[in-house]
Amino acid sequence: MVEVARAIFSARAASIFLLDERTDELVFEAIAGVGTELVGRRLPSGTGIAGFVLVSRQPLVLDDLQNDPRFARDVAETTGYVPTGLMAVPLLHAEKALGVLEVLDRSQNARSTFAEAELLTLFANQAAIALDLLQRARRARAALDGEGELAVVSRIAAAVESAPRELGQRLLGALADVLESAAGAE
Repeated sequence: MVEVARAIFSARAASIFLLDERTDELVFEAIAGVGTELVGRRLPSGTGIAGFVLVSRQPLVLDDLQNDPRFARDVAETTGYVPTGLMAVPLLHAEKALGVLEVLDRSQNARSTFAEAELLTLFANQAAIALDLLQRARRARAALDGEGELAVVSRIAAAVESAPRELGQRLLGALADVLESAAGAE
């Protein structure tokens, strides 16, 4: 996704930050161009332009970052790359903010900023759908590989799915009986 965004806008770099809700941090998930070694780095979710776009849920196009108070120059300097301009759009899916897509230092031959922001927003909407599916797949994999109640339910579902139909129905019937007994005991 970041490679395509970078190519569309002839940008020096593009990055995706995903929100880690558990820690309330933005995580560099993918980077194309300058700064690829930053993948996995974490920042507080309200940091810089990405944090602003995440919270406001509005796209932002800035051609002069140096004069914008939201720009976290100190953070950019620690990355080894300080952009002069950027476009940032939230990654939204089903009213949920998943993260932010940024395109840094796009070509000087750029079209109008409104048209580019609209194009990047359309691209981000499609990316958000793919990211939501990826996150769901990761949670499902963690449930299958993990322990606890969710892992047990996952293993039961996998067993029912792979068992012959009659055995699966007997297993579900036995599980229903156990649940009814438990509900009656309360």
